[in-house]
Amino acid sequence: MSGTNAASGAAPCRFAHYFVICGIDTETGLEPDELAALYQWLEADRQGRDPDTAAAGENFEQSPLKRTFKSKVLAHYPENVEWNPFDQDAVNMLCMPKGLSFRTQADSREPQFHSFLITREDGSRTYGFVHTFYEEVTSPQICSAMQTLYQMHQAENPSSATPSSSSSSSMDSLASSLDEADSPSSSSCRSAACGGYDASRDTLYVSKALCLITPMPFMHGCRRFLSQMHRAVTAASPPPLPLESYVHNILYEVPLPPPGRSLKFHGVYEPIVCQRPGPGELPLADFPLGQTFTLLGVENLVQLFNCTLLEMQILLYSQDYQRLMTVAEGITTLLFPFQWQHVYVPILPASLLHFLDAPVPYLMGLQSKEGTDRSKLELPQEANLCFVDIDNHCIELPEDFPQFPNKPEFIQELSEVLLRYGISPVGGAPPTSVPTTTTTPGSVSTRHPGLKSQQALRELEDDGRNGNLGGEQLAVLELLQGNATLERLQALAKRTGVRVEALRGVGGEGEGQGGRTAVEEEELRNAKLNVQLREVFASRFTTMFADYEAFVIQSAPDLESWLTNREQMHNFDKASFLSDQPEPYLPFLSHFIETQMFATFIDNKIMSQWEEKEPLLRVFDGRIDKARLYNVRAPSLRSSNYQRCTVLKESAQAIEQRLMKIDHTAIHPHLLDMKIGQGKYEQGFFPKLQSDVLSVGPTNNKWSSRTATAQRRKDRHRQQTEHLTLDNDLKEKYMQEARSLGKNLRQPKLSDLSPAVIAQTNWKFVEGLLKECRMKTKRMLVEKMGREAVELGHGEANITGLEENTLIASLCDLLERIWSHGLQVKQGKSALWSHLLHYQAREEKLEQQQAESPVSNGPERRKSESSIGMPSLRASVMQDMRHIQSMGEIKTDVGRARAWIRLSLEKKLLSQHLKQLLTRQALTKKLYKRYAFLRCEEEKEQFLFHLLSLNTVDYFCFTSVFTTIMIPYRAVIIPIKKLSNAMTTSNPWVCVSGELGDSGVRQITKNILEMTFDSAFRPHTHIDAMFKCQNLGKLTTVQLGHDNSGLLAKWLVDCVMVRNEITGHTYKFPCGRWLGKGVDDGSLERVLIGELALPNADEDFGRGCRTPDMQHSPGQTRRVSITSMGGRGYKPTSAQIQEAIGEAVNSICKHFHKPEKERGSLTILLCGEVGLVGALELFFHNGFKSARLFQKTVFVWDFVEKAVAYMESADQMGDMQETAEPLGLTCVSLCHYVSAINSSPRNIGKDGKFQLLVCLGARDRLLIQWLPLLVECPVIQRMYEESALLRDRTTVNALIAVLQTLHDFPITLEASLVKGIDL
Repeated sequence: MSGTNAASGAAPCRFAHYFVICGIDTETGLEPDELAALYQWLEADRQGRDPDTAAAGENFEQSPLKRTFKSKVLAHYPENVEWNPFDQDAVNMLCMPKGLSFRTQADSREPQFHSFLITREDGSRTYGFVHTFYEEVTSPQICSAMQTLYQMHQAENPSSATPSSSSSSSMDSLASSLDEADSPSSSSCRSAACGGYDASRDTLYVSKALCLITPMPFMHGCRRFLSQMHRAVTAASPPPLPLESYVHNILYEVPLPPPGRSLKFHGVYEPIVCQRPGPGELPLADFPLGQTFTLLGVENLVQLFNCTLLEMQILLYSQDYQRLMTVAEGITTLLFPFQWQHVYVPILPASLLHFLDAPVPYLMGLQSKEGTDRSKLELPQEANLCFVDIDNHCIELPEDFPQFPNKPEFIQELSEVLLRYGISPVGGAPPTSVPTTTTTPGSVSTRHPGLKSQQALRELEDDGRNGNLGGEQLAVLELLQGNATLERLQALAKRTGVRVEALRGVGGEGEGQGGRTAVEEEELRNAKLNVQLREVFASRFTTMFADYEAFVIQSAPDLESWLTNREQMHNFDKASFLSDQPEPYLPFLSHFIETQMFATFIDNKIMSQWEEKEPLLRVFDGRIDKARLYNVRAPSLRSSNYQRCTVLKESAQAIEQRLMKIDHTAIHPHLLDMKIGQGKYEQGFFPKLQSDVLSVGPTNNKWSSRTATAQRRKDRHRQQTEHLTLDNDLKEKYMQEARSLGKNLRQPKLSDLSPAVIAQTNWKFVEGLLKECRMKTKRMLVEKMGREAVELGHGEANITGLEENTLIASLCDLLERIWSHGLQVKQGKSALWSHLLHYQAREEKLEQQQAESPVSNGPERRKSESSIGMPSLRASVMQDMRHIQSMGEIKTDVGRARAWIRLSLEKKLLSQHLKQLLTRQALTKKLYKRYAFLRCEEEKEQFLFHLLSLNTVDYFCFTSVFTTIMIPYRAVIIPIKKLSNAMTTSNPWVCVSGELGDSGVRQITKNILEMTFDSAFRPHTHIDAMFKCQNLGKLTTVQLGHDNSGLLAKWLVDCVMVRNEITGHTYKFPCGRWLGKGVDDGSLERVLIGELALPNADEDFGRGCRTPDMQHSPGQTRRVSITSMGGRGYKPTSAQIQEAIGEAVNSICKHFHKPEKERGSLTILLCGEVGLVGALELFFHNGFKSARLFQKTVFVWDFVEKAVAYMESADQMGDMQETAEPLGLTCVSLCHYVSAINSSPRNIGKDGKFQLLVCLGARDRLLIQWLPLLVECPVIQRMYEESALLRDRTTVNALIAVLQTLHDFPITLEASLVKGIDL
């Protein structure tokens, strides 16, 4: 027990926690790999075969040299470390992901290096570094077992002298659990004569792995240490000290370098230097980023980086484990200050392939088989997958995602950094790396024989050729190796400074600048390149999020209340943040601020009020403060200009200084108190180490006692704070819950992989998907209702169209992941569209059968009509699919699925459609495994219910996205109910306008009369016309007119209904006026303002529930409506009229204060039911003498015309010449506008002309200049009573002041309003 305590006493400060040896256990012999058997079980289950029989027998089709056998952890030192418990199964699986592999003397046996990491459930990471080499098999039992297996294989496959390929199943290509040759030459060799094994003829070799497990990713240092350990075993003579001395040294006597310092420690032959960044610098990242850029190229890497930021599913694919690890670690390193929050498995063992089915974001690495064709690689879901083929230097991207801001300039800056280090930005070139296994011995010409011993020492201590000393040096070294004073001489040579200058002339073939070896030069170069590339990425985030703190919402009084209410809290003001960003950044940022990594970053920021800042956040905030100090951000606020990184030189210098000037040197390896004679040196074989000396650390170590003191101080502090704050367990629980929001399974557990555990994992996925669906629908509702509440006059806006689009895109992604979970066989890239196609095929068969025997299809038909005269629109899954299939603009299945989701959401039928799709249970069972989300009844019902809640709000997510498609529209003109008025002999026409354009004038064939009956069986006639045109967006106006021909030319129209035949949106355009000469105001054409019609109450409730309409807020319906004010026999008071004008102007001001994409129709605010024109009409009607002389009605336009006629005549007589010049100009402008309106070819009637004058006056900011002219004109006394508002100077001045506020806004008028006006 004391050993364990000693081992763990200083663990947090130790460079390495464990030294592990994995390989073959000669006592248990050859065991088939259980994980390979489990894989067969999973594969059989996937293909629908009986899994138990499939995994039973051994697979004799393959040569035993190509089969996987069980590896074991042969030894690990120490036994356990308190805060990093040893996970034997996980370490074994990751040290030898393919299990044991065998070779003969004919095969390539080059050592391999790879690294791995284990992420614990709390998100902390432990790194593993593995050196795999081949050792001769000496056990006769193993050799004879291999011989027997080979003979059985030949008996099963007599024709095959060569090993047969594995099953051609598509997932087999995924599951390269089988070992394959590591180099092309060896595979060609093995497939020839040397494919077999004969114990009498061949020497058998088996893989063995040496592994260091460390708390920090010191990749270069660990690689060099393990390489030297292996060299010590293969060298002709024994190492200077027993191997236990080196293992004990690195485990117990080498500390972690302190932050901002460098450390030198000693391997078997050479010293190793590593450094650690300081507190204000970017965190440690030792994996060579240059290699990542070389493998992928800058363009591809930036795209991959973008996909990672947007939390897509990312699958790395390579034959080389170390490449998988290098790219995965490289890309996550670049995320600073953010951290990947989801499943992260850079090396996915073959037995964990079912994790690719995970319906969550992940970043995984998959080993490819040599020669595997990517096209045969079937992955469970690809709709949101970024596939990175590292070996072929290419990536496959998901469809339709926003690009990283300033991407061209960003790529340019990265390319310049790479070129400075001689790396091509294009990628695809083989990376230049320093060999760490074997190098060619160099001959050294020695001019100073007296320095031979020191030269050998120097070579030993600091050699660029990895200890391959030549000639006399080697002889000197062998002499010295027997000498017990070797260490003292080394130390002496070091202290006397002989090392650098005095020996410069002696050989030094492996040296670089300043006495550094080639390996050290390479490491320094890598470190400088790493930090400079990372600084460029970090600089982008510092620029983009320089002001993020201003938008963090700190609402909780203490940590406990914040943690308990975390889900309900609104922590970041997204809308305000986005409104403060440059326009080009918005598509990316609106997606990014919805991610889990951003949410966690903000959570950490909020929690930093009560506890120590998370390290990445501390560094990032420090950088922002520094930038503010230099005032970098202020001038470029809201600017999308690219800002280059300014700290490249300083960051590289900091690292170079640390590596040049070593701050600390660890204790040298030394002889331990060991039993003599054990672990005798035998070339080529790694000895069994003495565990008793390796399980106990030194007790008198200065830094271990330092750590112990620090630990005691920490413990005291923790005990004090526990009394003051939350119970630690409770806090941890809250923290985990807070951090696991939106990510249901952080890491796969590597150690227990029974089918029961896999089922449990899938159950977690199902729960997670349901929770994510609940969160997403709730977010969509809250945001949407928030915005509608603003339109209804409650509070401030907090969503943009961009943000809404982001939320809908993320809903599409969630649905794709749900439909991908537990698929039996994948077909096409979109699982949802594939399911819909299966459904369509079945339904079409049923339709054919029903056509032969006609029976009505109940639930498919919608029973109600939007209004009298509008025929019902059939709404079905099939119908909407056909609409999408007919859209030539969409080229892919993923695109079709997204369009179908958007269309169903806009029609408020998403939940209903998906329910209909899932009622075909036989189809669902055929397509999905038993654990799939769609086959969990209770969760499925809850999921559909959450989607049903989205019916309470209006979305235009289909109409607003697919703006170029052709859409059929149906227009129905409904006359007022007297049958005689419905008949017209003239030729009617309509022109429908929307936010995206107009339909052009559409002539309606004369008298297409349709008779319909209402509920009391009273007949009604209407005119019905269909036309097709490019998407008009939300409809705003309809121009309706006729040519006044024939005997029955006068026409009394109640309203026009227009319906989008794809989305089902129906708009009502009220009229209630005559069209015809000599009736009403003589108009032959009217511009009608539309509104979205409410569905009738008898519709199914799911479709009927919706928010109040955009144009009708409760605030407005509570007011007396303008049209009712103007109704017969009702005279509004002057206060009501003034309030109506104020409200109309107010609405226009609000309109312009919204983001441009959110504004909706200005026409409605000008000419609609509660618009500016109607309010001014009331003002002009007040006190108007419209006495019917000879039954002729007088209109406001008559007053305007008479006033203009008076002004023109006065001008001719010279009366106007005395007036001030501006007034004269104003007078001219009014006359000019009225004349232009009167001479227009359109017959829009007198009220239409007044409406046009008001609109043009508002647009050109002339209304407030015209009003005084009309008030001063003598005509007013004849046409208005004394008490009229227009004759009250105070009221008119108040009106002018209100209208003055409109001058701040650029009012633009729809083409339908100003058509034919020539100004």
